[in-house]
Amino acid sequence: MSKLHEVKKLGQSIWLDNLSRTIIKEGELAKLVNEDGVTGITSNPAIFQKALTESPYYKEQFDQLKLTTPDPEMRYEAMVIPDIQAACDILLATYKASDGDDGYVSLEVSPNLANDAEGTIAAAKRLHAEVNRPNLLIKIPATPAGLIAFEQVIGMGISVNITLLFSITQTVRTFEAYIRGLRIYLANGGNGRNIKAVASLFLSRVDSNIDPRLAAINTPAALALQGHAALAISKLAYQRYKQIFHGDYFADLAKAGCRPQYLLWASTGTKNKAYSDVKYLDNLIGAETVNTVPGATLDAFRDHGTVSDTVEKGVDVSQADYLALEGMGIYADEVGETLQLEGVKIFVDAYQQILATC
Repeated sequence: MSKLHEVKKLGQSIWLDNLSRTIIKEGELAKLVNEDGVTGITSNPAIFQKALTESPYYKEQFDQLKLTTPDPEMRYEAMVIPDIQAACDILLATYKASDGDDGYVSLEVSPNLANDAEGTIAAAKRLHAEVNRPNLLIKIPATPAGLIAFEQVIGMGISVNITLLFSITQTVRTFEAYIRGLRIYLANGGNGRNIKAVASLFLSRVDSNIDPRLAAINTPAALALQGHAALAISKLAYQRYKQIFHGDYFADLAKAGCRPQYLLWASTGTKNKAYSDVKYLDNLIGAETVNTVPGATLDAFRDHGTVSDTVEKGVDVSQADYLALEGMGIYADEVGETLQLEGVKIFVDAYQQILATC
């Protein structure tokens, strides 16, 4: 049994934060799924930018599209959608074996729509129809406009990965929008079992933002908090998840067959070389969660990661750390808003670079 299978026994799914035609064509993805225990895929414009520029498997299609399709965005989607479909097909057995709870592939709407609710809704409907796979998650950023779109898209019966979450407040807003969307869907006669959503909470970027501020404060108490912020936010967000989805607020929806919105730990590749390269895996394993990891981090976890139910360990310490940060003038909600704006810009820039080369 692989380490990933051991993690799955504790209730956490390990997804791969990478997708390219190379890993599909050369059998790497099928091996990761069928042998190692990877049970899902996430993608974003930065990932596809790397794939399209480095993989040799796009050239023939790209040359043909240059002759037939004048719009670069249409050329981009024409190259990406077959990869998404192929990945969905590889994961279909996982999806079916889990009764629709796992085995998903995420495809993001254009980052240019981050502040356009109606445009996001239209794009989600179109991509959902074009990919035409039951195990597709449409990825929508959790901006104010994105949350409006998210609620409506869930209400239409389309499964979603809501992304670019950096704080507990942002995450809870997402949970609330999901529940409103489910109520719309059920009121229109939908089957609650047909909907899946995850909430992607980004980790390493939080520590990368907060650690330098703690270094600038330069007191023993501040320095001792370095590397603690992301784990504190994550563990406390998980407690809010349990309160909402295993409490009265969600009880009637659970009876109707609706699934809770699992937290998905994202940005789990450690950016600070002083920290363990499996820091954001080892410390956040637990039931009803997903961890999406880059290939290098997955290799590191296989080599020296520790499998243990950890997501609820040290919650009291996380609460104390969270309050200590506030006592030093570092407010997670403010950090979250800053990082979300930066995250949108990073994805927009990557997308524009893709379109410039397509």
